[in-house]
Amino acid sequence: MIEVEKLSMRYGHFTALNEISFQVREKEILGLLGPNGAGKTTAMRIMTTYLHPSSGTVRVNGADILKHPLEARRSMGYLPETAPLYLDMRTDEYLDFVGRARGLQGSRLKERLDWLQQACEIKSVWKHNLSELSKGFRQRVGLAQALIHDPKVLILDEPTSGLDPLQIMGIRDLVRDLAKEKTIIFSTHILSEVEAMADRIVILNEGRIVAQGSREELAQKVREQGEARPALTLEDIFIALLRPKKTGAVHV
Repeated sequence: MIEVEKLSMRYGHFTALNEISFQVREKEILGLLGPNGAGKTTAMRIMTTYLHPSSGTVRVNGADILKHPLEARRSMGYLPETAPLYLDMRTDEYLDFVGRARGLQGSRLKERLDWLQQACEIKSVWKHNLSELSKGFRQRVGLAQALIHDPKVLILDEPTSGLDPLQIMGIRDLVRDLAKEKTIIFSTHILSEVEAMADRIVILNEGRIVAQGSREELAQKVREQGEARPALTLEDIFIALLRPKKTGAVHV
């Protein structure tokens, strides 16, 4: 469903991404992990055609983002880290506008708007100006705009940012439910979110893929590097894979 092939992004002498490759299968949830500056957001911006890569490409639902960007965009819903809202509009006006921009109209548009009120739990702020909403509600309206056209692929950058624990649980449940029909990539700094939602994990560091696989596959990789503990948390795995490798002593 999503194929990332030797993707690189360079800004002068700085390399933000260095030939990363991975795949996301249909109806799979992939968690993108890494420290600040690892390249997660850059990778997502390229996947969604917001940025043009220096080399490599991405195929989304069979469409190459460089050769057929419009076809790729039709398959995708994207929630960036900062929700793309017009703060002078009301929630209902904004989502109606996004729906029409996505080509929806009539009964189909109404059906999607009604569904979003319930699914994203935004009915209580439906007639409120976006400027009046808390960060948590703005995040949920941002998720609603990504879902309005019922895309096959969802790309979510820090989707639970600013939400309280109950709201986070609601988004988790929604994402897991959506994965019955959709392919989802999400990035986060919250390891418990990856543990709760992701089928597979890709860990980036300094623009390179450090490791990828299921949680158990990553744990096995850490054990093979010499970690003796039988029970490893995702935090243990993350730290071990990003820890600088020990080298032998240098004799002068």
